[in-house]
Amino acid sequence: MNISSIVVTTRAEHLADVEASLVASGLCDVHFKDEQGRIVVTVEGDDDGDETAKLKTILELPHVVSACFAYSCTEDAAG
Repeated sequence: MNISSIVVTTRAEHLADVEASLVASGLCDVHFKDEQGRIVVTVEGDDDGDETAKLKTILELPHVVSACFAYSCTEDAAG
């Protein structure tokens, strides 16, 4: 299992809309936002490909300017 953080950027006037879209998407958990339009989320997946697919979907949400991985952790299934 993988868990990664993503920094999502939008224009300040779209912050509430983007946050609502992220929550509604079911792709991630929102942990932080600021007045400049930055939102920190985490995504979980079975592997890197699963998380990358979620990142690409987040990038396609309305008013998202950018989204990039900030941190990633992989847990070995064996233990």
